[in-house]
Amino acid sequence: MARKTPVARAGRLIFEEHCSRILADNPLEDPATRTLPIYIPAAYDEPRYRNRRFPVLFDLVGYTGSGPSHVGWRSFDENVPERLDRLISEKKMPPCVVVFPDCFTALGGNQYINSSAIGRYADYLTRELIPFVDKTLRTLGSREHRACFGKSSGGYGAIVHGMKYAKYWGAVGNHSGDAYFDFVYKSEWPQVLTSLQNFVEPALKPGTRKRIARESKPGIDDGRVKRFLEHCWSNEKPSGSDITTLMMICMAATYDPDPKVSGGFRLPFDLNTGELLPKRWEKWLKHDPIHMVGQYKDNLKTLRGIYIDCGWRDQYHIHFGSRLLSEQLHKHNIAHRYEEFNDNHSGIDYRMDLSLPFLARRIA
Repeated sequence: MARKTPVARAGRLIFEEHCSRILADNPLEDPATRTLPIYIPAAYDEPRYRNRRFPVLFDLVGYTGSGPSHVGWRSFDENVPERLDRLISEKKMPPCVVVFPDCFTALGGNQYINSSAIGRYADYLTRELIPFVDKTLRTLGSREHRACFGKSSGGYGAIVHGMKYAKYWGAVGNHSGDAYFDFVYKSEWPQVLTSLQNFVEPALKPGTRKRIARESKPGIDDGRVKRFLEHCWSNEKPSGSDITTLMMICMAATYDPDPKVSGGFRLPFDLNTGELLPKRWEKWLKHDPIHMVGQYKDNLKTLRGIYIDCGWRDQYHIHFGSRLLSEQLHKHNIAHRYEEFNDNHSGIDYRMDLSLPFLARRIA
């Protein structure tokens, strides 16, 4: 376990209260007013730099997390502000302002894109938080001096923002971001469908079955998803199976929202038979980064830097998606840095020692 090393010049944290118009009346009734932690580098407060403006990084945290979780105290390890202090003090990266958005939702998080079933979190970041930060602080308020990075769902959000919202970002960093949905997500669904059976009404009973009927409206909740969510929201200690099921429901609400159906989104499998619904799965694949590169290649080529990495023992098999994503970037002649390392999906914040200097140098 690494020990924390004090630095001579430490930055500071400020906590801004931001009231969002975009998140107001969101379908999950999540709060629109949220605390926004922001890291201010030590140089920001030095008299000799009183007129200096600084580049900005946005930290997009993974599923079940939020920005404030990255600024809290950690035993035998650095939180992100402490890591920034060290990297800046060691002159491995220039001083940057770093923003820690809270994008947590009742479904355990989101993928940092707009969804009618969850909320407009891409717009929240780009159309509200970016101008709010630029107005509040001495930042270099142009996309060339702004980057976003994240791990897992946050890594997915970063690479997709580099594709779809490149006018706001100059560089992106993607640690173990969701990709290759046929590998990453399909394997989770059998467990999820089995878990949802516990919320069927009337409850399942043992005995002979003459026929297992398909859903009358395939891909639409028959009530079991709603009952599962009520169970999850009332449970102070959800199980690992609950979290997996909640995550897949969150992904369905992200990738296949439909305000016209029960719950506001569609599911990619028949809940009774477990059959894949091809038309629904196509909706998911349209959001898979490995299928998006060609469509957004021109936007990606405008970025000053693209950093991607993944452990080759990732327990969710995301390294295969990362490899395919890198291959697609090569295919379209898009410059990027791709690294693999001997680790899994968990406890890999130390990889920021590479990504943060990479991004900061490109937007400085």
